[in-house]
Amino acid sequence: MDSLLRHMVDMTGHRDHTMLDISVISAVQELSGATQTRVLAISTVCGQRFVRSRACIRAGGVACPEEPQDSSPGEPIAAFPELAWCLDHHASRAEGMGSDGLRRLWLPIWFGDKASACLEITHAQGFNADTVHMVSGIVSVYRNFQNLLDYSERDSLTGLLNRKTFDDQLARMLHAGDAETLLPGQPERRHHVAEEKQWLAVVDVDHFKLVNDRFGHLYGDEVLILIANLLQSSFRAQDRVFRFGGEEFVVLLRSTTLENARRIIDRFRSNVESHEFPQVGQVTVSVGFTSIRATDSPVVTLGHADQALYFAKANGRNRACHYDELVAGGLLQTIATNDTAEFF
Repeated sequence: MDSLLRHMVDMTGHRDHTMLDISVISAVQELSGATQTRVLAISTVCGQRFVRSRACIRAGGVACPEEPQDSSPGEPIAAFPELAWCLDHHASRAEGMGSDGLRRLWLPIWFGDKASACLEITHAQGFNADTVHMVSGIVSVYRNFQNLLDYSERDSLTGLLNRKTFDDQLARMLHAGDAETLLPGQPERRHHVAEEKQWLAVVDVDHFKLVNDRFGHLYGDEVLILIANLLQSSFRAQDRVFRFGGEEFVVLLRSTTLENARRIIDRFRSNVESHEFPQVGQVTVSVGFTSIRATDSPVVTLGHADQALYFAKANGRNRACHYDELVAGGLLQTIATNDTAEFF
């Protein structure tokens, strides 16, 4: 009982999703004697569901977050038939045995009728009623606290992640450095393809003031909500989308090449251009994007994307511009900045 209470205190003391994931799998691993415990992210891409490990701990190991190793959304749900059945039937749990002879227990984290995450517990002997009851209780606390964190991290109008969450995540990405930086006890990662980088894109709605002036703020808000929906459907499951304030949005694209980043960003821009906005009609966006370098500060990284955005807006709008290409082509000059400058 003392151990359970200690873990509950630890779980509810975090204000960060990553640390909460690590806390819950550490608790379940110790209390259930599992071989392995993971938090799985569940995403839907083009109508197909995928599963990706978000945090993992193995017997005798150290819990750590798992970063995407490539641009794929993860394994298809077909690789987890018992979990697929559980999700289809909105069940509270499912059990199965893998090809390795180990038993697995899946407990989806339900928010209403949607589950975007799941706890997976692997055990050599299986799960008795007391263990399932205890773990289900931990999952309930985890779900409630995830809900509270979501509420504090999201923009109230669009449901996207908010400015504070962006600041925290960008700082964490820059602090982590390149893919070779490992947490204590974390297994060595596969080398990224040399051309793969992290990217930051700043999105601004073209002529948004005219939308508000002509149609009113209610229709302006609807435009922002619809663009937020297009952002979520246009980018990949492992990317992060934020509302930065007003008509500005920011996207953090993880581990991809310049050409893929350009293609994904331009797909979003095209999706907005072709969308019919009720009453308003056509709306377009301009985008500036840049690679994220561990040697740059958050202000410098944002400044580069911002310069590319302003170039796009000053040269026709409804286009996406890459900072390094503009500098290489002599269309932009690098501007010295300091860590106290404000670009937004």
